[in-house]
Amino acid sequence: MDMLWSGWGDPAAATPLPDTVVGLLHDLLGVKPRAAAPVTLDRIAVPTTPLDTATHAALLAAVAGHPEHVRTDAESRIRHTRGKSTPDLLRIRDGEVDDLPAAVVLPAGHDEVLAVLRACAAHGLAAVPFGGGTSVVGGLAPARHGAFIALDLRRMDGLLAVDPVSRTATLQAGLRAPQAEALLAGHGFTLGHFPQSYEWATIGGFAATRSSGQASAGYGRFDDMVLGLTLATPEGTVETGRAPRSAAGPDLRQLLLGSEGAFGVITSVTVRVRPVPRARRYDGWRFPTFRQGADALRRLAQDGPRPTVLRLSDETETLVGLAQPDAIGSGAARQNAGCLAVVGFEGTEEDTTHRRETATTVLRAAGGEPLGEEPGRRWAHGRYSAPYLRDALLDAGAFAETLETAAFWSRLPELYAAVRDALTTTLTEAGTPPLVMCHVSHVYENGASLYFTVVSAQGDDPLAHWTRAKHAANDAILAAGGTITHHHGVGTDHRDWYVREAGDLAVDALRAVKRRLDPAAVLNPGVLLPAD
Repeated sequence: MDMLWSGWGDPAAATPLPDTVVGLLHDLLGVKPRAAAPVTLDRIAVPTTPLDTATHAALLAAVAGHPEHVRTDAESRIRHTRGKSTPDLLRIRDGEVDDLPAAVVLPAGHDEVLAVLRACAAHGLAAVPFGGGTSVVGGLAPARHGAFIALDLRRMDGLLAVDPVSRTATLQAGLRAPQAEALLAGHGFTLGHFPQSYEWATIGGFAATRSSGQASAGYGRFDDMVLGLTLATPEGTVETGRAPRSAAGPDLRQLLLGSEGAFGVITSVTVRVRPVPRARRYDGWRFPTFRQGADALRRLAQDGPRPTVLRLSDETETLVGLAQPDAIGSGAARQNAGCLAVVGFEGTEEDTTHRRETATTVLRAAGGEPLGEEPGRRWAHGRYSAPYLRDALLDAGAFAETLETAAFWSRLPELYAAVRDALTTTLTEAGTPPLVMCHVSHVYENGASLYFTVVSAQGDDPLAHWTRAKHAANDAILAAGGTITHHHGVGTDHRDWYVREAGDLAVDALRAVKRRLDPAAVLNPGVLLPAD
């Protein structure tokens, strides 16, 4: 099943906002219904593909001559236009398709990906790897004048190998996360990677963007899980990962992880897997303030016991109920004023019980009040629903978007205040004062991430308003010592700030890597690195 072309996920799972929430948006933020309904798919004007006969023939030959694997029809191209950020959706809902791919190409395996990339290089055609299409940072819209293809990896969806002795599995890049979990469960294992995009994102996308799942406190980030990978480039194949760790020079895996299709196309990964947990317990805790809650999370992250899931919402997010999306508008969230933390444990019954009991002692000593399992169950039930909520807000005339960052623990309070202030000030000056919410979504011994959600009226030009606010927030992140992205990736939205964060010398080194692997500059140009 394809994702909704003009929104997130399965259309059958979408639900409108309750009338009480719509009224609240109007009263608090001045949200008004949209002046016009979004365009329908059949009303979007799609130009004929710009591929010439020779280029089309070369692409066709690369995928064994099957016409259904080189698609130039309007609907296929629209469905592969940009990603799923709020600006992406507002533009597609208005019928804007200036980032339309010339074709959608569906290779069956690594060798066909190589052949497609060589055909692109020979014909001056850019190639944008496309997994689940869930990018929210402009990762699917190359900064290039000229034609490009969407390289859809959905046919590469296999579990290639399982090594139960080493506890590793090799997965193809186009495998969607739920299918990967189902296949691994057949062998008694789990990847343990459950980001908000879980239902639609792919294994290759996780690797290409250094994804981080909601259970990262226990299972680690995706780049922690990857032990080896295979990369297809116009110049040939790169393979990494002969052992779990090595002293044989710099770790090339870390160079390729997070490269977002700019250096090549990840076609398979070998990952660490773990036994399917026998017990899962998610609890809710209340803290009087965000700082007190963050201090409690830091104690667990640094001194243990380390939970599997550990997240904390600030006062605003807790009050609104975004920490438990299915509680919004119900009044359930307001019963737990303060800051809501979700603390989850997975594993054996014995290990889960022991860590949970020990963590309870730590959290009580840090000023936490136990709320029982109900808040944790509500969070687990609604953990993938926020993108659907975002679409419902857009339908109601509101603007809703997210951004994230990370920093060392000592810098986190300053970073939190700086980003909130930048977003609030910029959007208020634009005439659309926002509601800014935040939560700690991932923790480490030395720091944590902050995930912001912004809701405002759309105003007369929502894209311009958000662009100014996003740029101000990006500037604030760097000034406060944060990283420009923790798990969404660089794409085109963060690229210029990534260049500032990394520095000119480091960026020049990465450009040298790209020139060697992609001398014709056809791989996702302008994503991650500025186009030459």
